[in-house]
Amino acid sequence: MSETDHSGMELRELYHRCKKKTKERAREENAYTDETVKAIILQVLSEEHRRCWIPIRDRVAVGRRIFYALRRLDVLQPLMEDEMVTDIMVNGADHIYYEKNGKMKRYPEKFESRQRLEDLIQQIVGNVNRSVNEASPIVDARLDDGSRVHVVLAPVALNGPILTIRRFRNTPITMEDLIAWQTLTKEMAAYLKRAVEEKKNIFVCGGTASGKTTLLNILSNFIPKEERIITIEDAAELRLAGLENVVTLETRNARADGKGQISMQELIKASLRMNPDRIIVGEVRGKEALDMLQAMNTGHEGSLSTGHSSGCKNMLMRIETMVLMGADMPLQAIRQQIASAIDLLVYVEKIKTGQRKVTEITKVKGYKNGEIETAAVFYHNQWCEEEAE
Repeated sequence: MSETDHSGMELRELYHRCKKKTKERAREENAYTDETVKAIILQVLSEEHRRCWIPIRDRVAVGRRIFYALRRLDVLQPLMEDEMVTDIMVNGADHIYYEKNGKMKRYPEKFESRQRLEDLIQQIVGNVNRSVNEASPIVDARLDDGSRVHVVLAPVALNGPILTIRRFRNTPITMEDLIAWQTLTKEMAAYLKRAVEEKKNIFVCGGTASGKTTLLNILSNFIPKEERIITIEDAAELRLAGLENVVTLETRNARADGKGQISMQELIKASLRMNPDRIIVGEVRGKEALDMLQAMNTGHEGSLSTGHSSGCKNMLMRIETMVLMGADMPLQAIRQQIASAIDLLVYVEKIKTGQRKVTEITKVKGYKNGEIETAAVFYHNQWCEEEAE
């Protein structure tokens, strides 16, 4: 029998047969480590090979797929192992897309069933003590490697379970990398480094997948090693390399009975009792914006945060709106809080080619005549030297 004698259908049948046997034996032997599962897969494939000759290429492919299904992320695992893939988007069991080098592509593989995709989702969210179901169909989670996960189920998602994974490189991106990729210039990098060292409160803003969290991670590298840092996120994804005194806090969704939720607002308040030198809020989305501003205004200089916006001035307006979501305050009072809390806004943009670029750096100068005064340090390829001094 030649290697071409195995059709796609025969390989699928072989895969399902061997996967079922592997699961049964693993359960019988109480074997759930990677090594023992691999050994059982090899044993099962060897038995199949003795019964009916299987080319080594097919044995390797089927064995790998079984291992990925039982111990990894099933058909998504090859994408997870490609460092150039930044986003994985699953629109139901049959439609998978990914972004690589800034370009969106269709993935030829698919899940064997909707149930298999749902099982994988439950496995992912369960690993970080979260739950997602019909009553609570939206959840944020993370993988062991720090990748961010977002899930939407029925009845909200009409075309099947939606799974989105935002990946991060195993090797941390440095400021030198951003300079080499022309995300920013050496002068801009030096300016931002100095701002962090001088304990300026910095707000990084931009659209989805623009590189906000990546830039925040890089800026954190300039924080002095002796400082105590508290990070607050919906799903922990910040990687503060080189810092030792770091406390990582993560929000928690409500349980099925509607109790047990811990919001970002509560975590910000709790962080103030932990004697932090700086507070880093992964992303501000709602009424916790007021607590963040108050933290910055009560002696926690050098704090960092991110938010979604289409520009620096737009970010200031969005912060005003977010504060109003949680507090009945005069607009003037909110603007005074913002002007005294935030020193610098940095806008990072994903352009049409897929490249990320810092296109705005804006200094908050203060509050005057009912408005927040700002001045551009850098704006769309123009370095405003007088403001950079």
